Amino acid sequence: MTGSFSETNFDESQLSALETKFAHYLSAAEASSRNVAQEKDKIKTLIADISHQTKTPIANLLLYSELLMEETLPASAKANVEALYKQAEKLRFLIDSLVKLSRLENGIISLAPQQAALQPLLENVVEQYTAKASEKGLSLQMQDTDAFAVFDFKWTAEALANIVDNAIKYTEHGTITISAVSYEMFARIDISDTGSGIPENEQAKIFARFYRSNSVQKQEGVGIGLYLARQIISGEGGYIKVASVPGKGSTFSI
Repeated sequence: MTGSFSETNFDESQLSALETKFAHYLSAAEASSRNVAQEKDKIKTLIADISHQTKTPIANLLLYSELLMEETLPASAKANVEALYKQAEKLRFLIDSLVKLSRLENGIISLAPQQAALQPLLENVVEQYTAKASEKGLSLQMQDTDAFAVFDFKWTAEALANIVDNAIKYTEHGTITISAVSYEMFARIDISDTGSGIPENEQAKIFARFYRSNSVQKQEGVGIGLYLARQIISGEGGYIKVASVPGKGSTFSI
């Protein structure tokens, strides 16, 4: 199994037959491992190419859209330019998310969970989204905690950010609250909102890649944030679940 095995018996005995079969098995396993490694290398190259080749064109689309919006334009033309900017921004977000997903799924990005306090993590996410919540007239609150957990700071912050971003997106008025509690064997982070809620028959589907409920099709988004959050959390040995009542809001627990 370590690669040091070699056949020593070449006769008609059962031991010799077993050695031959074992040698064939190890040879096939080595070839399979080599093929998997080569495929991963190809995927790494492809992801790097996609990421590199699309950054500049999308940045240019956003830049020229912004420049056009600053000019004096007819009302119809201004609406078209704003739509173009929004779609370019959506494309940028989608490609960034797909690149992150592919890197996670193919082991290009390795999560490095470490024992740490949850308070700085929650503060980091609140700092990112307070302004966005305020723009929509929402209150983003955080309850202080002394809980500790084993997690990768950067990627857990990414997962939490996706959930908070969704909460802001689908909450028209009220409050979004982030809290954490420590148990004997694990810690739990809750993100609660007073939004539209999720029907029970859709709660298991929302973590699927590109899934978007018919009730939120008019909202911005591509249906990848919760899938990415779940991939990150499960990669750290955790899990994510949702409790929701339509019309009253949702609580996502990590």
